[in-house]
Amino acid sequence: MLTNEATSTSHDLQAWAARVKELRECTLREVSRVVVGMDRVAHRFLIAMLAGGHVLLEGVPGVAKTTLSKTFAQILGIHYQRIQFTPDLLPSDVTGTFVLDRKTNEFVLRRGPIFCQVLLADEINRAPAKTQSALLEAMQEYQVTIEGTTLPLPPPFMVLATQNPVEQEGVYRLPEAQLDRFLLRIEMGYPGPEFEKAMLKLHSQPVALVPQVFTPDLILEMQTLTHQVFGKDELYKYIVDLSEASRKHPDVALGASPRASLCLLRCARAKAMLEGRTYFTHEDVQSMALSVLGHRLIIRPEAEVEGKSVRDIVQEIVQSVPVLDA
Repeated sequence: MLTNEATSTSHDLQAWAARVKELRECTLREVSRVVVGMDRVAHRFLIAMLAGGHVLLEGVPGVAKTTLSKTFAQILGIHYQRIQFTPDLLPSDVTGTFVLDRKTNEFVLRRGPIFCQVLLADEINRAPAKTQSALLEAMQEYQVTIEGTTLPLPPPFMVLATQNPVEQEGVYRLPEAQLDRFLLRIEMGYPGPEFEKAMLKLHSQPVALVPQVFTPDLILEMQTLTHQVFGKDELYKYIVDLSEASRKHPDVALGASPRASLCLLRCARAKAMLEGRTYFTHEDVQSMALSVLGHRLIIRPEAEVEGKSVRDIVQEIVQSVPVLDA
Protein backbone atom coordinates (compact mmCIF):
# COMPACT_ATOMS: atom_id res chain seq x y z
CA MET A 1 0.00 0.00 0.00
CA LEU A 2 1.36 3.44 -0.95
CA THR A 3 2.09 5.91 1.84
CA ASN A 4 0.89 9.52 1.59
CA GLU A 5 4.45 10.60 0.80
CA ALA A 6 4.81 8.01 -1.99
CA THR A 7 1.42 8.98 -3.44
CA SER A 8 2.42 12.65 -3.40
CA THR A 9 5.70 11.86 -5.15
CA SER A 10 3.83 9.83 -7.78
CA HIS A 11 1.42 12.71 -8.42
CA ASP A 12 4.32 15.18 -8.67
CA LEU A 13 6.07 12.98 -11.23
CA GLN A 14 2.87 12.65 -13.27
CA ALA A 15 2.47 16.43 -13.28
CA TRP A 16 6.08 16.83 -14.39
CA ALA A 17 5.62 14.25 -17.15
CA ALA A 18 2.63 16.18 -18.48
CA ARG A 19 4.68 19.38 -18.43
CA VAL A 20 7.60 17.70 -20.21
CA LYS A 21 5.22 16.50 -22.93
CA GLU A 22 4.02 20.07 -23.46
CA LEU A 23 7.62 21.30 -23.66
CA ARG A 24 8.38 18.60 -26.24
CA GLU A 25 5.49 19.72 -28.43
CA CYS A 26 6.57 23.35 -28.10
CA THR A 27 10.16 22.44 -29.01
CA LEU A 28 9.16 20.48 -32.12
CA ARG A 29 6.90 23.33 -33.20
CA GLU A 30 9.70 25.89 -32.87
CA VAL A 31 12.24 23.65 -34.64
CA SER A 32 9.86 23.23 -37.59
CA ARG A 33 9.84 27.01 -38.05
CA VAL A 34 13.56 26.86 -38.88
CA VAL A 35 14.25 23.31 -40.14
CA VAL A 36 11.49 21.41 -41.93
CA GLY A 37 10.97 17.65 -41.63
CA MET A 38 13.35 17.08 -38.71
CA ASP A 39 10.86 16.18 -35.99
CA ARG A 40 12.33 12.69 -35.54
CA VAL A 41 15.86 14.03 -35.11
CA ALA A 42 14.76 16.85 -32.79
CA HIS A 43 12.85 14.30 -30.71
CA ARG A 44 16.03 12.21 -30.41
CA PHE A 45 17.90 15.36 -29.31
CA LEU A 46 15.36 15.82 -26.53
CA ILE A 47 15.74 12.19 -25.45
CA ALA A 48 19.52 12.65 -25.21
CA MET A 49 19.06 15.89 -23.29
CA LEU A 50 16.72 14.29 -20.73
CA ALA A 51 18.98 11.24 -20.41
CA GLY A 52 22.05 13.45 -19.95
CA GLY A 53 23.92 12.02 -22.94
CA HIS A 54 25.72 12.99 -26.12
CA VAL A 55 24.69 12.61 -29.77
CA LEU A 56 26.61 11.58 -32.90
CA LEU A 57 24.96 12.93 -36.06
CA GLU A 58 25.76 11.17 -39.32
CA GLY A 59 24.81 12.75 -42.60
CA VAL A 60 26.17 14.14 -45.84
CA PRO A 61 26.88 17.89 -46.07
CA GLY A 62 23.89 20.15 -46.52
CA VAL A 63 21.20 18.28 -44.56
CA ALA A 64 21.01 20.94 -41.79
CA LYS A 65 23.07 19.21 -39.10
CA THR A 66 24.66 22.45 -37.92
CA THR A 67 21.49 24.53 -38.29
CA LEU A 68 19.45 22.02 -36.31
CA SER A 69 22.08 21.83 -33.55
CA LYS A 70 22.25 25.61 -33.21
CA THR A 71 18.46 25.92 -33.18
CA PHE A 72 18.24 23.25 -30.49
CA ALA A 73 20.77 25.09 -28.31
CA GLN A 74 18.79 28.33 -28.67
CA ILE A 75 15.61 26.55 -27.57
CA LEU A 76 17.42 25.06 -24.56
CA GLY A 77 18.58 28.53 -23.58
CA ILE A 78 22.11 27.43 -22.76
CA HIS A 79 25.61 28.44 -23.82
CA TYR A 80 26.50 27.09 -27.27
CA GLN A 81 29.92 26.73 -28.94
CA ARG A 82 31.02 25.22 -32.23
CA ILE A 83 34.38 23.67 -33.13
CA GLN A 84 35.26 22.87 -36.73
CA PHE A 85 37.49 19.81 -36.46
CA THR A 86 40.43 19.77 -38.89
CA PRO A 87 43.59 17.63 -39.25
CA ASP A 88 45.74 20.36 -37.65
CA LEU A 89 43.45 20.96 -34.65
CA LEU A 90 45.31 20.51 -31.33
CA PRO A 91 43.86 19.26 -28.01
CA SER A 92 44.60 22.67 -26.48
CA ASP A 93 42.44 24.26 -29.19
CA VAL A 94 39.53 22.32 -27.69
CA THR A 95 40.19 22.44 -23.94
CA GLY A 96 42.27 25.59 -23.59
CA THR A 97 45.71 26.21 -22.11
CA PHE A 98 47.68 28.33 -19.66
CA VAL A 99 49.30 31.41 -21.18
CA LEU A 100 51.71 33.94 -19.72
CA ASP A 101 50.14 37.26 -18.81
CA ARG A 102 52.92 39.76 -19.47
CA LYS A 103 51.32 42.37 -17.22
CA THR A 104 51.36 40.21 -14.10
CA ASN A 105 54.08 37.79 -15.24
CA GLU A 106 51.80 34.91 -14.18
CA PHE A 107 50.23 32.05 -16.09
CA VAL A 108 46.47 32.42 -16.55
CA LEU A 109 43.97 29.98 -17.95
CA ARG A 110 42.63 30.68 -21.41
CA ARG A 111 39.54 28.49 -21.59
CA GLY A 112 38.79 26.65 -24.80
CA PRO A 113 35.41 26.38 -26.52
CA ILE A 114 34.63 23.17 -24.63
CA PHE A 115 33.64 25.34 -21.65
CA CYS A 116 30.04 25.61 -22.72
CA GLN A 117 26.81 23.67 -22.26
CA VAL A 118 26.14 22.52 -25.83
CA LEU A 119 29.25 21.82 -27.90
CA LEU A 120 28.89 21.19 -31.63
CA ALA A 121 31.92 19.15 -32.70
CA ASP A 122 31.58 19.60 -36.45
CA GLU A 123 33.14 16.86 -38.61
CA ILE A 124 34.71 15.23 -35.56
CA ASN A 125 36.33 12.50 -37.67
CA ARG A 126 38.55 15.04 -39.47
CA ALA A 127 40.77 15.50 -36.41
CA PRO A 128 43.46 12.97 -35.38
CA ALA A 129 42.90 10.59 -32.47
CA LYS A 130 44.90 12.73 -30.02
CA THR A 131 42.53 15.66 -30.51
CA GLN A 132 39.44 13.46 -30.49
CA SER A 133 40.58 12.05 -27.14
CA ALA A 134 40.45 15.56 -25.66
CA LEU A 135 36.69 15.08 -25.61
CA LEU A 136 36.77 11.71 -23.82
CA GLU A 137 37.19 13.03 -20.28
CA ALA A 138 34.67 15.81 -20.90
CA MET A 139 32.03 13.42 -22.24
CA GLN A 140 32.42 10.85 -19.48
CA GLU A 141 33.43 12.84 -16.39
CA TYR A 142 32.02 16.28 -17.32
CA GLN A 143 35.39 17.84 -16.57
CA VAL A 144 38.65 18.60 -18.36
CA THR A 145 42.24 18.45 -17.17
CA ILE A 146 44.58 21.16 -18.45
CA GLU A 147 48.25 20.78 -17.53
CA GLY A 148 47.37 18.90 -14.34
CA THR A 149 44.52 21.20 -13.30
CA THR A 150 41.05 19.60 -13.34
CA LEU A 151 38.16 21.94 -14.07
CA PRO A 152 34.43 21.08 -14.06
CA LEU A 153 32.25 21.87 -17.06
CA PRO A 154 29.08 23.93 -16.56
CA PRO A 155 26.00 21.71 -16.22
CA PRO A 156 24.09 20.64 -18.19
CA PHE A 157 26.80 19.66 -20.69
CA MET A 158 26.06 17.98 -24.01
CA VAL A 159 28.16 17.19 -27.10
CA LEU A 160 26.54 17.13 -30.53
CA ALA A 161 29.14 15.72 -32.93
CA THR A 162 28.73 15.41 -36.70
CA GLN A 163 30.48 13.26 -39.25
CA ASN A 164 30.10 12.51 -42.95
CA PRO A 165 29.73 8.72 -43.36
CA VAL A 166 30.50 8.83 -47.09
CA GLU A 167 33.80 10.70 -47.20
CA GLN A 168 36.86 8.48 -46.72
CA GLU A 169 39.81 10.80 -47.55
CA GLY A 170 41.36 12.96 -44.85
CA VAL A 171 39.28 11.45 -42.06
CA TYR A 172 40.16 9.47 -38.94
CA ARG A 173 37.89 6.67 -37.81
CA LEU A 174 36.45 7.22 -34.35
CA PRO A 175 37.79 4.56 -31.95
CA GLU A 176 35.35 2.28 -30.12
CA ALA A 177 36.05 4.00 -26.78
CA GLN A 178 35.00 7.33 -28.27
CA LEU A 179 31.91 5.92 -29.99
CA ASP A 180 30.81 4.29 -26.75
CA ARG A 181 30.66 7.72 -25.07
CA PHE A 182 27.84 8.77 -27.40
CA LEU A 183 24.43 7.92 -26.00
CA LEU A 184 22.85 7.99 -29.46
CA ARG A 185 23.82 7.90 -33.10
CA ILE A 186 21.32 9.56 -35.42
CA GLU A 187 21.40 9.15 -39.18
CA MET A 188 20.23 12.24 -41.07
CA GLY A 189 19.24 11.51 -44.64
CA TYR A 190 17.83 13.70 -47.38
CA PRO A 191 14.40 15.22 -46.72
CA GLY A 192 11.44 14.01 -48.74
CA PRO A 193 10.37 16.06 -51.80
CA GLU A 194 7.50 17.73 -49.93
CA PHE A 195 9.73 18.70 -47.02
CA GLU A 196 12.40 20.04 -49.38
CA LYS A 197 9.78 22.11 -51.19
CA ALA A 198 8.55 23.47 -47.85
CA MET A 199 12.15 24.29 -46.93
CA LEU A 200 12.60 26.34 -50.12
CA LYS A 201 9.47 28.33 -49.31
CA LEU A 202 10.54 28.79 -45.70
CA HIS A 203 13.96 30.15 -46.62
CA SER A 204 12.55 32.68 -49.05
CA GLN A 205 11.38 34.50 -45.91
CA PRO A 206 13.47 36.01 -43.07
CA VAL A 207 14.72 33.40 -40.61
CA ALA A 208 12.41 33.19 -37.61
CA LEU A 209 13.79 34.09 -34.19
CA VAL A 210 13.70 31.00 -32.00
CA PRO A 211 12.35 31.60 -28.48
CA GLN A 212 13.93 30.03 -25.43
CA VAL A 213 11.77 27.16 -24.13
CA PHE A 214 14.00 25.74 -21.38
CA THR A 215 16.43 27.03 -18.75
CA PRO A 216 19.53 25.25 -17.40
CA ASP A 217 17.87 24.71 -13.99
CA LEU A 218 14.74 23.29 -15.63
CA ILE A 219 16.83 20.85 -17.69
CA LEU A 220 18.70 19.64 -14.60
CA GLU A 221 15.41 19.14 -12.73
CA MET A 222 13.96 17.18 -15.66
CA GLN A 223 17.06 14.99 -15.85
CA THR A 224 16.74 14.14 -12.15
CA LEU A 225 13.05 13.28 -12.49
CA THR A 226 13.66 11.09 -15.55
CA HIS A 227 15.59 8.68 -13.33
CA GLN A 228 12.35 8.07 -11.42
CA VAL A 229 10.43 6.78 -14.46
CA PHE A 230 9.21 3.31 -13.50
CA GLY A 231 9.76 0.01 -15.27
CA LYS A 232 8.82 -3.51 -14.23
CA ASP A 233 11.54 -6.02 -13.46
CA GLU A 234 10.75 -7.90 -16.68
CA LEU A 235 11.77 -4.83 -18.68
CA TYR A 236 15.19 -4.72 -17.06
CA LYS A 237 15.64 -8.37 -18.00
CA TYR A 238 14.46 -7.58 -21.54
CA ILE A 239 17.18 -4.94 -21.92
CA VAL A 240 19.83 -7.37 -20.65
CA ASP A 241 18.53 -10.06 -23.02
CA LEU A 242 18.88 -7.68 -25.99
CA SER A 243 22.50 -6.91 -25.09
CA GLU A 244 23.23 -10.59 -24.53
CA ALA A 245 21.69 -11.46 -27.91
CA SER A 246 23.94 -8.91 -29.61
CA ARG A 247 27.02 -10.59 -28.11
CA LYS A 248 25.93 -14.01 -29.36
CA HIS A 249 24.77 -12.93 -32.83
CA PRO A 250 26.80 -14.78 -35.50
CA ASP A 251 27.35 -11.62 -37.56
CA VAL A 252 28.61 -9.51 -34.64
CA ALA A 253 32.30 -9.47 -33.69
CA LEU A 254 31.82 -7.15 -30.69
CA GLY A 255 28.43 -6.88 -29.01
CA ALA A 256 26.82 -4.37 -26.69
CA SER A 257 28.57 -3.59 -23.41
CA PRO A 258 26.89 -3.15 -20.00
CA ARG A 259 27.17 0.60 -20.64
CA ALA A 260 25.02 0.09 -23.74
CA SER A 261 22.37 -1.62 -21.58
CA LEU A 262 22.40 1.34 -19.21
CA CYS A 263 22.10 3.77 -22.13
CA LEU A 264 19.13 1.83 -23.49
CA LEU A 265 17.43 2.10 -20.09
CA ARG A 266 18.11 5.84 -19.86
CA CYS A 267 16.70 6.45 -23.34
CA ALA A 268 13.58 4.36 -22.72
CA ARG A 269 12.89 6.37 -19.57
CA ALA A 270 13.47 9.68 -21.35
CA LYS A 271 11.21 8.71 -24.25
CA ALA A 272 8.43 7.77 -21.83
CA MET A 273 8.77 11.07 -19.98
CA LEU A 274 8.60 13.04 -23.25
CA GLU A 275 5.35 11.26 -24.06
CA GLY A 276 3.85 12.23 -20.70
CA ARG A 277 4.26 8.83 -19.02
CA THR A 278 5.81 7.91 -15.68
CA TYR A 279 6.57 4.35 -16.81
CA PHE A 280 8.40 2.86 -19.80
CA THR A 281 7.46 -0.18 -21.89
CA HIS A 282 9.18 -2.67 -24.17
CA GLU A 283 8.05 -0.52 -27.14
CA ASP A 284 10.18 2.34 -25.75
CA VAL A 285 13.16 0.01 -25.52
CA GLN A 286 12.66 -1.37 -29.03
CA SER A 287 12.25 2.06 -30.62
CA MET A 288 15.61 3.19 -29.17
CA ALA A 289 17.56 -0.01 -29.93
CA LEU A 290 19.04 1.07 -33.28
CA SER A 291 20.09 4.56 -32.13
CA VAL A 292 21.69 3.19 -28.94
CA LEU A 293 23.22 -0.08 -30.18
CA GLY A 294 23.98 0.62 -33.84
CA HIS A 295 27.28 2.48 -33.36
CA ARG A 296 28.43 0.13 -30.60
CA LEU A 297 28.31 -3.12 -32.57
CA ILE A 298 31.24 -4.25 -34.71
CA ILE A 299 30.03 -6.30 -37.65
CA ARG A 300 32.05 -9.24 -38.99
CA PRO A 301 33.61 -8.61 -42.43
CA GLU A 302 31.80 -11.64 -43.88
CA ALA A 303 28.44 -10.10 -42.98
CA GLU A 304 29.41 -6.80 -44.60
CA VAL A 305 30.44 -8.65 -47.77
CA GLU A 306 27.00 -10.27 -47.81
CA GLY A 307 25.48 -6.78 -47.75
CA LYS A 308 24.17 -6.85 -44.19
CA SER A 309 23.91 -3.51 -42.43
CA VAL A 310 23.89 -2.65 -38.74
CA ARG A 311 20.23 -1.75 -39.11
CA ASP A 312 19.46 -5.28 -40.39
CA ILE A 313 21.36 -6.92 -37.55
CA VAL A 314 19.79 -4.79 -34.80
CA GLN A 315 16.38 -5.60 -36.26
CA GLU A 316 17.23 -9.31 -36.18
CA ILE A 317 18.34 -9.00 -32.55
CA VAL A 318 15.12 -7.24 -31.52
CA GLN A 319 13.00 -9.82 -33.34
CA SER A 320 14.91 -12.73 -31.78
CA VAL A 321 14.36 -11.69 -28.16
CA PRO A 322 10.90 -12.59 -26.82
CA VAL A 323 8.95 -9.83 -25.11
CA LEU A 324 8.23 -10.78 -21.52
CA ASP A 325 4.91 -9.93 -19.88
CA ALA A 326 5.35 -6.52 -18.33
